[in-house]
Amino acid sequence: MGAGVPLNDDDRRPWLAEIGRTLRDGAGADGGVVVACSALKRRYRDQLRSEASEVLFLHLSGDAETLSRRLAGRQHEFMPAAMLASQLAALEPLDADEQHILLDIGESPAALVEQAHHALTEPGAVRPTRTNT
Repeated sequence: MGAGVPLNDDDRRPWLAEIGRTLRDGAGADGGVVVACSALKRRYRDQLRSEASEVLFLHLSGDAETLSRRLAGRQHEFMPAAMLASQLAALEPLDADEQHILLDIGESPAALVEQAHHALTEPGAVRPTRTNT
């Protein structure tokens, strides 16, 4: 990716397997484990769930203009700004049967943290659940 070439599914498979094992092995830890990864496609998320069935995805959603502006404003050794279009083209939005929290990146980082914390910890907070495995 640092050279501006997107990873293919074969490149991602062992990486996703390792992330899935990390999620599974950390599930019993106090508070669980948090892992950041794009998991752009349903099949990638399915692979993660094959190891950690109760994984909860935190999906940060935003328009291409906002994403482009933010990406251009930071140094990133492994994700050149030119790759944004390919990432957005690959993105498959989460389905209703995928346990997730959807947050709008138009909000401030502090507001996003507060919303995520609320959804994860407050009794009665909306927390979508999967109906299929």
